Amino acid sequence: MKKNFLLLKVALPSLLISFPSFAAESEIKQINTDKSTKVISAIPSLSEIELPTTNAELLTQQLTPSQINPKNQPETEQTPSDEPDISIEAIGEPDNLPQSTPTYVIDQEEIQKQGATSLADILKRMPGFAINDVGHGADTHTGTYYRGASINQSVFLINGRPINNNVNTYHGGTDLNSIPVEAIERVELYSGTASALYGSSAFGGVVNIITKEGYGKPKLSASAEFGSLSLNNQQVSYGGSSDNVKYNFSFERLFTDNRYRVPVGAANRDNQGFLSNADTATSTYFGSIGVDLDKKNYLNLDVTKLSSRRGLIYFGFPLQRDRLDHDGLNVGLSWKTRLGNGESSNLTTSIGYNQDYFSTYGPTGAFYRTGALDTQQLTTRVEHEWKVTSNNKLRWGLDLKNTDLTGDVLSTNPTSIAKNGTEDRSLFNTALFAVNTWNIGENFLIDLGLRQTFDSQFGNYLNPSVGLRYAVTPIVAVRGSWAGGQRNPGLDQLYIYDTVHGWDSNPDLRPETGSTWSAGVDVNFSENLIGQFTYFGSSIGDRLGVIAGKWANIGLVDTNGLEAALQLKIAAGWSTFLNYTYTDSQIKTGSEKGLQLGLIPYSVLQTGVGYQNTGWQANLYVTYNSGARRSIFANAGDKPTDFAPSFVNLDLSGRIPLTSNLGLTVYLENLLGEQYERVNRIYSPGFTFRLGLSANF
Repeated sequence: MKKNFLLLKVALPSLLISFPSFAAESEIKQINTDKSTKVISAIPSLSEIELPTTNAELLTQQLTPSQINPKNQPETEQTPSDEPDISIEAIGEPDNLPQSTPTYVIDQEEIQKQGATSLADILKRMPGFAINDVGHGADTHTGTYYRGASINQSVFLINGRPINNNVNTYHGGTDLNSIPVEAIERVELYSGTASALYGSSAFGGVVNIITKEGYGKPKLSASAEFGSLSLNNQQVSYGGSSDNVKYNFSFERLFTDNRYRVPVGAANRDNQGFLSNADTATSTYFGSIGVDLDKKNYLNLDVTKLSSRRGLIYFGFPLQRDRLDHDGLNVGLSWKTRLGNGESSNLTTSIGYNQDYFSTYGPTGAFYRTGALDTQQLTTRVEHEWKVTSNNKLRWGLDLKNTDLTGDVLSTNPTSIAKNGTEDRSLFNTALFAVNTWNIGENFLIDLGLRQTFDSQFGNYLNPSVGLRYAVTPIVAVRGSWAGGQRNPGLDQLYIYDTVHGWDSNPDLRPETGSTWSAGVDVNFSENLIGQFTYFGSSIGDRLGVIAGKWANIGLVDTNGLEAALQLKIAAGWSTFLNYTYTDSQIKTGSEKGLQLGLIPYSVLQTGVGYQNTGWQANLYVTYNSGARRSIFANAGDKPTDFAPSFVNLDLSGRIPLTSNLGLTVYLENLLGEQYERVNRIYSPGFTFRLGLSANF
């Protein structure tokens, strides 16, 4: 504990920016949904800014006041302009989050500019993320990490409800293709005290996917694109409103064979020299209907359906031929009601159902193996947001979660036949949570959070959190946070044999426990430039891993790092950005003591420049990756201390207006054509392109 608080005193630079517009206003406005909250400084936290962003969102656009609260806003048409002003439909009110740690947001307009085809594509340009995908679409077995934490050490939400169940942790890791990109309005990234609101397992952070609702006249948006690697992608969205009813329906279909030449020594290289078994085919569906029952009550139903068929690429030697089928369904019903006469008391009740069916199958030599994990989860959440006084705000509530997991494994290999069988397991989890924010004076606030969990598998445990923010001057503010956490082993790790990797389960696994912290400074450099510097760290004991083919607690891992970003508005129509993340995740115990965690690069730098004029758009993105340690399924001759080489990647995206409603989109990826090693002998495809048409009616 002492070590954690000592680390909190270290204020290393990190810069994460977001600003709505500096050309027209010299003072940044408070847009917190709690409209009576007082502005405590000219330096806002990211959660106070209109749809804040930490990447290239401002390369080609500004945000308009209608995005603060779109209810009762007139529909705006997108018209070409010499200024980067793009009015887009937005949904709901921004989440009223603790301000002692930044909230990073990327919105729909930027998602479209980047040409994202999956949630993985969206996240990879956000600070702190390492996305080890192969070609287009996220491969669930290549690893996704945020601030050194794995995807299962983060909480993923859709409209505030969990979509990763954290009970089947390997085959059932969060599928970053599970939601159609066309349905996403924005993606929010939280950390620090906010983790108390959504789960004790959020060592990395909380990713909240906000989906679109319809407003105004019915509107049809559609796009189709084709490109390298046999890629074809179609997206369509239809939404609008009538009287008190809002609706939006989206569909996306993606296919790519991901078949390209790879160098000798690459993972899954077939006898013709091509990457094998990397094809991806997904179909995703989304629907949302919202009803304003009266001035105080709002009801919303949303449904997401996924069907995914793909090959598995997971650093295997020799050639791996296992397939993965994933079918998912997520249904959520929420009821929001405004209590009392004003906006100081709001109650939200939600019920969610989530089902994930993962099936792996494939030949292994003369034998055959299958494995299926079927998870069904029912969640209920009641949350009350209450402005107790003008300087005191409380968010508190109750989470209930019941999960059933069925695992069925079969192998014809004589050495594995004894492990064949079916496991049925259930888990019930209840949590009480509260985060209280005090504004002490004009320039100082403090967040205090508690989450008390009652778990049928691992008993009861309490996770506290604390955060603060102080405006030193009108142009400089400092902040810090600390949060304790616990992540329990998945039911598959405890009880179900992994046929694909040959990993044994271990019913004696202990939960991962530890804490995370951050310290930072926000600086308003000038009218056109704002910066945020954030130091982050974590210490996680009993970290889960695989030792000698069996799940085990591998020991202590300490992580320290910094995030730095810079965003600058150069002139009308022009802007640029810079993000940098350094992550040192060091193993402190065991046979790999002193080594960096595998698959996590030390340094990732992203920069870009963009221009827009009368409907034309051009954005250049540059990424530097220092390379990650090769750690599992290494090739013959590889050492556990070997790192993949560093690489630089350039991407170019653009839009050419053909008519007022039709545009030609162009995405040129890896302009240098370098076939770099992403991670563990998995190589990029080199230069690829995509061409498409997008239309609005």
